[in-house]
Amino acid sequence: MSTPAAPRSLAEALRNRDDASLAALLRARPDLITPVPTDLTQLATRAGTRASVVRALERLDRFALQTAEALAVAADPAGYDELLGLMSGDGGDPAVAAALPRALGTLREQALVWGGDDRLRLVRTARELLAPSPQHPSPTGLGPTVQEATAGMSPGRIQELVTAVGLPSTHDSVSAVASLTALYGDRARMTALLAEAPPESREVLDRLVWGPPYGQVTADPAPRLRWLLDRGLLLPTAPGTVVLPREVALHLRGGRAHRAAEPLPPAPEAAATHRPQVVDTTAAGQAYTALATVEELLKDWDEGGPTVLRSGGLSVRDLKRTAVALDVSEPVAAFWVELAYAAGLLASDGEADERYAATPAYDEWLELPAAERWAQLAQAWLTATRTAGVVGGRDVKERTLSALGPGLDRSAAPEVRHRVLSLLAGLPEGASPSAESVLARLRWERPLRGPQQSDDLRGRLATWALSEAEMLGVTGRGALSAHGRALLGAPAPAPSPAPKDAEPAQEGPGDKLPVHHVPVALEPLSPTEQATASAAAVRLLAPLLPEPLDHVLLQADLTAVAPGPLKRPLADTLNVLADVESKGGATVYRFTPGSVRRALDAGRTATDLHAFLTAHSRTPVPQPLTYLIDDVARKHGHLRVGAASAYVRCDDDTLLNEIMADKRAAALRLRRLAPTVLATQADPATLLDGLRAMGFAPAAESAEGDVLISRADAYRTPPRTAPEPVPDGPPTPDTTLLAAAIRAIRAGDLASTTPRKQTASATPSGDLPRTTSAETLATMQAAVLTGEALWIGYVNAEGAASQRVIAPIRVEGGFVTAYDHTADEVRTYPLHRVTGVAELAED
Repeated sequence: MSTPAAPRSLAEALRNRDDASLAALLRARPDLITPVPTDLTQLATRAGTRASVVRALERLDRFALQTAEALAVAADPAGYDELLGLMSGDGGDPAVAAALPRALGTLREQALVWGGDDRLRLVRTARELLAPSPQHPSPTGLGPTVQEATAGMSPGRIQELVTAVGLPSTHDSVSAVASLTALYGDRARMTALLAEAPPESREVLDRLVWGPPYGQVTADPAPRLRWLLDRGLLLPTAPGTVVLPREVALHLRGGRAHRAAEPLPPAPEAAATHRPQVVDTTAAGQAYTALATVEELLKDWDEGGPTVLRSGGLSVRDLKRTAVALDVSEPVAAFWVELAYAAGLLASDGEADERYAATPAYDEWLELPAAERWAQLAQAWLTATRTAGVVGGRDVKERTLSALGPGLDRSAAPEVRHRVLSLLAGLPEGASPSAESVLARLRWERPLRGPQQSDDLRGRLATWALSEAEMLGVTGRGALSAHGRALLGAPAPAPSPAPKDAEPAQEGPGDKLPVHHVPVALEPLSPTEQATASAAAVRLLAPLLPEPLDHVLLQADLTAVAPGPLKRPLADTLNVLADVESKGGATVYRFTPGSVRRALDAGRTATDLHAFLTAHSRTPVPQPLTYLIDDVARKHGHLRVGAASAYVRCDDDTLLNEIMADKRAAALRLRRLAPTVLATQADPATLLDGLRAMGFAPAAESAEGDVLISRADAYRTPPRTAPEPVPDGPPTPDTTLLAAAIRAIRAGDLASTTPRKQTASATPSGDLPRTTSAETLATMQAAVLTGEALWIGYVNAEGAASQRVIAPIRVEGGFVTAYDHTADEVRTYPLHRVTGVAELAED
């Protein structure tokens, strides 16, 4: 049995792969499938383009990237043993030796490396990106080879270097450079040569050995540098600049391409542990607070929220006001505003004077059970690409990024959030990791390269994800909750080790776990799987959320205490009748003349208010509260304000005299029209506010003289959809698309590589065949009789040209019906769209 020939190109290497291997390549690099390549040669070409290779390198883990960097400084091609030596050094490293096949397999799978173990080749673009150059130093810290560094050196100078190191002179520079290269790569001879070096010269080498390998020298180098220059241990690259050759550096490093290879990912460390029940209840409390905060935010904007900036988003002043209303910091307020927007509960109304307000979806959301409302918020947070953490920063044009404004999308955010929570899911139940260990793991999985090193966006996204998950109630005390785990579709947790020297009831970060745990790899869920996971999270969270109460505790100091969350009708009425004084586990409401007047303005009567308090108080209604309601109700509506611009009328002219005599009424510029009527240029709303500020309780009236009930109508935007996440590159193809794409690629490859008979009309390889209409028809009819397959060129209705291998079955009416080997089915083609036809070679 003959051994298959080694592939001579990446296209040939891809041609030798099976369908599963091609599917793994297209799944790892989905940009290669958009659009579907016509054949494997085009797939190989696309896999070697700079943009695609850069994208693939950015998604390698640290050890796979180190392996690619080592191949970039190795010979081309390199053997597996040479690569292993570069990764583990002369002394060897069992961990590196064990992990290298996996890393090399990853590079092969992603078509960054091809060839057998005896001839490993890094694709040309990847080598150009990773190989050392003066403009782009290698991450390994290695410099150019002796051959590269001496490329512009005079033959006489090269012979001087050969003689200085004790090698026999040669007749040409090529053999001289080869002799130097062999010397520097020989461990024994190099050790003997460096043993003669002065200590000061060794210090110079020690400073350059791990990079950068370049240094500056003067026109008259010091003796310690002259000794190195004379022996080629430092080579000039430009006037005043020298470099440490790669072979010399590798000898000094003991053969290692990297200072420290990292074959194993750092596992997140469980820094503290808590009882799972405490984690779940803490997370449930945070989840309820999240619901209350979103409701409070949108209730504050119920009659129309802040205006939209001309450039889009909230102004800094409006964000500050929102933060004060929610009693949170501005960054936290930005998070809640963006979360409501991502969930489709908040949007701009699109009017000429554009404002933000709740959407109709908010009313539907309010009708859902609390656990389902939380699941909607958590799901929106998991998939949103808009990132509140960048609010207040600057965009590329140095413009300030505002909440709800443009420029907040970070396409990596969903993937980072999912990965952070997956790392937490891999820890024992109730264990919370240190943020540093999570960041270290993420940096290993996606190491920073080039310009990214100055902006660790993924690190910042991970830090924000940890804090946002805690605020949202996905985690509790830093550990993943049961409902958070269900939301991810994570498997059952590992048993949590009990903290040492701690009683079961004690909780806190002081219980250290000096162990590491391997995180689980969770794939993003499909829509159906996500719906199932959300339903499971709802079932786990629902029993932990407090049941809404239908009562309050009235107190003699004109306050009411709600010992827990209130049912919505009770809460809505109480928010009108009283002012919230403090929030927390129990909400304290305070009754004031202004709040009672607000309830009367909303259409309630004193009798209604007394009945309401009696029905919903577990304590007797205090007498001071009864007196307050009756006193405000007695005065309410005694004054009537209408539109003149505005007027005040009252049957009691003494009361009007009191208003006219009050200095505080000067700003209203009132004048008497009749004993019982005052008029002003101010509008009715301003007049109402002014009189109320003076301590009166006026009521607005209609043109017919009826009292107007000032019930706050909830303002809603037109129906709006939630913002679509910005994808981080092409989506990962599903199994059906992969199968169809591979089938099309292989069929196109068959058409382009099938041997063809040479004829007078033969075209260069890769071009469409060209024959006359008569020749095409005659060849088709002959193939029907003989049953032979043909190679044709075909142009479809959109003008796209392709090559196909067909077996004609019938030719009639200007059409050919044939079995298409390219599509693996019987098709019919118009003959006028066939550019030409050629017979296939007999073999």
